[in-house]
Amino acid sequence: MCDTIAATGTATADGITLFGKNSDREPNEAQNLCHIPGQKHDLGASVKCTYISIPQVAKTNAVLLSKPFWMWGAEMGVNEHGLAIGNEAVFTRVPYEKGPALTGMDLLRLALERAATAQAAVHIITDLIQTFGQGGNCSYRHKLFYHNSFLLADPESVWVLESAGRHWAAKRVDGFYAISNKITLETSWDIASDDLVHFAVQKGWCRSAEDFSFARCYSDYLYTKFSSSKHRRARAMARLNVLQGRLRVADFFAILRDHGNASPDSFCPDRGLIQSQICNHAGWGPVRISQTTGSLVSRLVPDFSTHFITGTAAPCTSLFKPIWVDTPMVQDKLPAGEAFDSKSLFWEHEMLHRLVLKDYQKSMQFITPRRDKLEAALLKQALSARKSDLTERQSVARQAFEKARNLDNECLVALKSLAVDKSKDLLYSHAWRKWNKAAGLPDS
Repeated sequence: MCDTIAATGTATADGITLFGKNSDREPNEAQNLCHIPGQKHDLGASVKCTYISIPQVAKTNAVLLSKPFWMWGAEMGVNEHGLAIGNEAVFTRVPYEKGPALTGMDLLRLALERAATAQAAVHIITDLIQTFGQGGNCSYRHKLFYHNSFLLADPESVWVLESAGRHWAAKRVDGFYAISNKITLETSWDIASDDLVHFAVQKGWCRSAEDFSFARCYSDYLYTKFSSSKHRRARAMARLNVLQGRLRVADFFAILRDHGNASPDSFCPDRGLIQSQICNHAGWGPVRISQTTGSLVSRLVPDFSTHFITGTAAPCTSLFKPIWVDTPMVQDKLPAGEAFDSKSLFWEHEMLHRLVLKDYQKSMQFITPRRDKLEAALLKQALSARKSDLTERQSVARQAFEKARNLDNECLVALKSLAVDKSKDLLYSHAWRKWNKAAGLPDS
């Protein structure tokens, strides 16, 4: 499950659009940062997405993506125009296309490569949905089919787009918004597919057009409920609302690290069988099998958008590091695959993350103040350097990733010397031992 948040300039402290997302995938489903430069393409060229090929466009934008290692598409990303997009799985009553099709992650990347604004991206995604459909298996080791919602932000606007098969609705947002694995639009939208209402009436999901609600008519009740989407979205909206008019980048970091009503001294990821939080931790059972494997926060301005990305799992244990669309060289050492590799950023951090899980409270008491101090310094440095030349920004980004590695190593050594206790929950510990074994990680 995932959570995506955005705020227009009317809701932020400095009038700048902000965007953020947590991507939740399987614990061993490493997520990579990927820079694709803008390119020109020959007439008649095609592009191979995760499952199918479609016609390519004449010119594509430069993009920075955070994507599961095995798929073509991305969970979240930004492009050279300051457009940011995050997608969410939504579960609907419309039958899923289980054969080869465009995944929601494919749609997201295609829109980033082809659009300059959020509104243009809405039209590109909906045209692709109506032409090629959406579907295909979207899980790494399991079978999982779903439809998609999107939160799209650019320096001037924020849009929400929600779909069920080839049916969809989209609305421009003023203020703030959050999506979390559920259809949120009810009876108000700016644009929609022609048969959105008629199809629901025809299916008997509502009595008439006057009785129609997109969320109520199209949602699959059971899957939507067990996704904990209502709880997570309400939490995100409440936190955004409290800071409306004062929202800053650091507030988006904090929201993506949110563990609900639990205090920092009382939260333990080994508790609970069903309900997930915005900062999601996997556990034992058929429902808690996803983990936040990557996080992104973007400050969107016309010429100098600055992005802060973890490239690692569990934002509460991770550092948000500054990066720009045109600073690809910092990703040289970051690729990760399905098995543990100490040379990759994702798996290197997993050594710390999975040690933390053995005694979360004691570990985080050591990590949190060090993480916050370094992150605040990197945030200040990045915002000061955002208008600097490429060489300076590359240096800032590279140093940030290096400092994050050093902090991880410092914490790893310290926690080993502290002899953190093993989790007292046997089922939780058993689940993580299985994930560690599957990835080739030592179960220290």
